[in-house]
Amino acid sequence: MTVHLEVADGVGTIRLDRPPMNALDVATQDRLRELAEEAGRRDDVRAVVLWGGEKVFAAGADIKEMQAMDHAAMVLRSKALQDSFTAVARIPKPVVAALTGYALGGGCELALCADFRIAAENAKLGQPEILLGLIPGAGGTQRLARLVGPSKAKDLIFTGRHVKAAEALAIGLVDRVVPADEVYAQAHAWAARLTAGPALALRAAKESVDAGLETDIDTGLTIERNWFAGLFATEDRQIGMRSFVEEGPGKAKFR
Repeated sequence: MTVHLEVADGVGTIRLDRPPMNALDVATQDRLRELAEEAGRRDDVRAVVLWGGEKVFAAGADIKEMQAMDHAAMVLRSKALQDSFTAVARIPKPVVAALTGYALGGGCELALCADFRIAAENAKLGQPEILLGLIPGAGGTQRLARLVGPSKAKDLIFTGRHVKAAEALAIGLVDRVVPADEVYAQAHAWAARLTAGPALALRAAKESVDAGLETDIDTGLTIERNWFAGLFATEDRQIGMRSFVEEGPGKAKFR
């Protein structure tokens, strides 16, 4: 298998494993979707790390495989391509991407599906599809623009240039830059910190932010209000408020 799901202490690591560059061929895309859906279902997975290994996150799509596809083939395939990445974006739990080496094309688009991105000092990100006479097709034109703004997104998409870690941090494409040998450990620590949190409230927070970004402010506030009120029906809310009143903030032990 070219993608694996490993679970320990509440953290599920979705690991790309297709040496040497983790090229995202059709089989890898489909497996990624399967494991994202599995991670979303499993009660023993409370947070997720996306990881490509110590050398490279993912250098992009499998260009040789794509070259063999004609228009009709890509019409049939493009929806499944997007669906595999959307499955990652819709994991109803916190997701952090641990980025080493290249995160280009589909690799960058996969990183965009995470809630938080930690990059190695040697990481390079970008959407170089324009250099192939194409545009990003796995969500890059949409998620990148929403993350860094339309002007910066167009710069990266129009030129196809690579962005080093420092610039990626400056424009908001990644959230933290660390030494390469600390990337996975810090990503795992970020995820592990959330495994003891209230699972339903974390899910509500993620869905409220993500869904709200896709609509107008009034609809977004309605989404927030419905989740907020709904959480009053949960045991975690009772535990959290009781703990706050009796012991002070930050000491609740959620179930």
